[in-house]
Amino acid sequence: MRAPLPFGFRRGLPIALLILVVDQISKWWVLEVLRLPERGSVPLLDLPPFGLDLTMVWNRGVTFGLLSGSGGWHHVVLALLAILIAAFLLRWMARAETGLVAVALGGVVGGAAGNAIDRLRFGAVVDFVDAHVTFGEGTWHWYVFNLADAAIVCGVVALIADALFRTNPGVREGT
Repeated sequence: MRAPLPFGFRRGLPIALLILVVDQISKWWVLEVLRLPERGSVPLLDLPPFGLDLTMVWNRGVTFGLLSGSGGWHHVVLALLAILIAAFLLRWMARAETGLVAVALGGVVGGAAGNAIDRLRFGAVVDFVDAHVTFGEGTWHWYVFNLADAAIVCGVVALIADALFRTNPGVREGT
């Protein structure tokens, strides 16, 4: 008889898988159906001062384009780094004490896996969500991102909130 999966895996792995699948489907749709690389940008929402567009960006770096490079092995090194971080986070997930931590780690792992797949397939991450705000004559754009990036950011915010506000650290939520 097999031992049951640890609590953290039962909560976090389905989230990681869901994020990974939805992320890859959204990127497939942007590339193959919408053909965003050919179109460049598609306006979605224009409610002044706020706007939201689909804008094609090939991100060769990490968060906010940091560490971008064009060397032959650069994308492989970044993908391997993401895989190593995901492995560390999976170990943490197995030991998660609360559902919030397990789900947050699932979001980070699923997002990291989605972006690692992009790096290995394309040599860059497919980014396409472009949120912006207009102030007077100028427009301020947030960094163009994707669903994997959003899952990573939400997961990290949830982990920080858990670390700062959990009232009973060390108490396991379930088994």
